[in-house]
Amino acid sequence: MLGTQVSLRWTPQPAAPGTLRAECSWRGPAGGSGAIAGALRAWPVLRFEVTEEPSEGVDGQRFTHVPNLGLWRGRTSANGDIVVGEDQLRSVMSARGQVRGRMHELLGTAWDEDLEPFRRAGDGAPVTVLHQVG
Repeated sequence: MLGTQVSLRWTPQPAAPGTLRAECSWRGPAGGSGAIAGALRAWPVLRFEVTEEPSEGVDGQRFTHVPNLGLWRGRTSANGDIVVGEDQLRSVMSARGQVRGRMHELLGTAWDEDLEPFRRAGDGAPVTVLHQVG
């Protein structure tokens, strides 16, 4: 998938004592983040976030997984904001009385709220850097 062997450095996760965390930065072809998220999803107990930066002509995307919520995917802009498309907005407008809840779902609010303590606890943690091979 990444074209290279991955060896992560696992460290204690302060946000959930008794658990571990790892962080990895990678470079690869556009769309690779979906394959990574799909592989990680095979372990349903993991919390994870996979972010693909936008590149010329290609939106970025973010995948997040929280065990009790499942997998969420959103497109991202150059500054990292979630992009909500025209068809998604039309769907929200037709959802009578459920607009607020549907917008939170499109923005991944519940996933962000769950993951934020883990993000803050990871400040200063080691990062493994990978580069695409071939």
